[in-house]
Amino acid sequence: MVRTKAMALLLGVSGYGLFSIYWNISELARIVAGMGINNSGVRQIAESVDTGDSQRIGRTVTTLRRVALALGVLGALLLFIFRQPVARISFGDDSHAWAVGLLSLAVLMGSVSQGQMALLQGMRRIADLAQNNILGAFCGTLISVPIVYFYGEKGVVPALVLVALAGVASSWWFSRNVKVERVAMTTRDVTQEAAGMLKLGFVFMTSALLTTGVTYCVQLILRNKIGVESGIEAGKAAVGCYQAAWFVGGYFAGFILQAMGTDFYPRLTVASKDNAECNRLVNEQAEVSLLLAGPGLLATLTFAPLVILLQYSSKFEPAVEVLRWICLGMMLRVVTWPIGFIIVAKNAQKLFFWTEVFANAIQVGLVWLGVQYFGLKGAGIGFFGMYVIQFFTIYLIVRSLSGFRWTTENIRIGSMYGVLVAALFVSSYFLPKPVVLIAGSVATVLTGIFSLRKLCSMLPVERFPRRVRQLLGRLRLLPANSNA
Repeated sequence: MVRTKAMALLLGVSGYGLFSIYWNISELARIVAGMGINNSGVRQIAESVDTGDSQRIGRTVTTLRRVALALGVLGALLLFIFRQPVARISFGDDSHAWAVGLLSLAVLMGSVSQGQMALLQGMRRIADLAQNNILGAFCGTLISVPIVYFYGEKGVVPALVLVALAGVASSWWFSRNVKVERVAMTTRDVTQEAAGMLKLGFVFMTSALLTTGVTYCVQLILRNKIGVESGIEAGKAAVGCYQAAWFVGGYFAGFILQAMGTDFYPRLTVASKDNAECNRLVNEQAEVSLLLAGPGLLATLTFAPLVILLQYSSKFEPAVEVLRWICLGMMLRVVTWPIGFIIVAKNAQKLFFWTEVFANAIQVGLVWLGVQYFGLKGAGIGFFGMYVIQFFTIYLIVRSLSGFRWTTENIRIGSMYGVLVAALFVSSYFLPKPVVLIAGSVATVLTGIFSLRKLCSMLPVERFPRRVRQLLGRLRLLPANSNA
């Protein structure tokens, strides 16, 4: 968030749009290069650890490391070779070709870093993974902000490369502490071991590629449509505003879901053959997701103008309306995300692939229509429309796969937050701003207290650190029968 604020102030709206396009190019290339092994590797390692076979664990880890490096080198070479076509598609000419070529270094380091983080996640080294994310982000900010300060837009690509360097250094530092048995493996052994990893990884890669590719397509739609009507700088500014709204709307929900998924995915993989246990875990995760994300989304809707001003600047004001539509979509994402893991845990690769293709194709189509008729905010409308369709599609699929049903408690909590989010969204168009601010603030505080009480009742009191226990006790948020 600090890095994003600095980029927004130093680069302005159109410069931030340029930064977003470069970032998406590097992400797309990294996803293709990684072949999804950051996800399939987690599954393979989790399954190996569950067997307790040190030889099998050693083979999986060795394969993961070698494949991550090889794919990173291949991906970097391909991006460098095709830098000119990529620049033409992204910017309309060859003037950015060498900058795109330089991003190949970020692709190489990103692939290696993702492989190392897959190792930490598969081993369920959650504390190390959390510290790695913090250290990588902190060092990346310290390095990148001064470069953009001194060099402006010319420093964007070097900054992205150095952020990737900080990430790979941080992930190496923590993954080196993972002790696994050394196993001698020939090239043929690695190829055989990697086959299953890459087969499943291809499905993950396609999913991630589609998701990031949609963001890239939305940027191109905005740049071309608004750029043609109002000029090149206006097109880049529209991209910058959309990316700002996407970052704010998606960051909070994404932060929660990614943090929980770190441990949830390996656990669900182990329980995937037991439908009752699988459904229990998903309902449990969905309830926690709603309780954590609900108050935050209400707060984002309420303080959308202030959030955009604080995170970016007054020049990003057009992002406010887009942000509100994205918040509606994120409410549905919070509910859809946990149940979607059932498809992955069941290893239903083709089904997972086609549901992702369907969802992303729907979003691109809806965004294209939305931008044609509503301008910039149409991109947010398209995102919300896609998740309305995705919610019902995923639920019907997992119901047939595992007999999944929502618990009564999840239906109650989901309905409460859904009604509040919808009411606050509608009121922002029809009621005076002070009324919306007061109503939203009250709703955020009350639901925040409700969520904290529920979460505290779900966890053993002794799991909380002592100081946190004392604070929650003073606020009377702990269960009445606790000893805090």
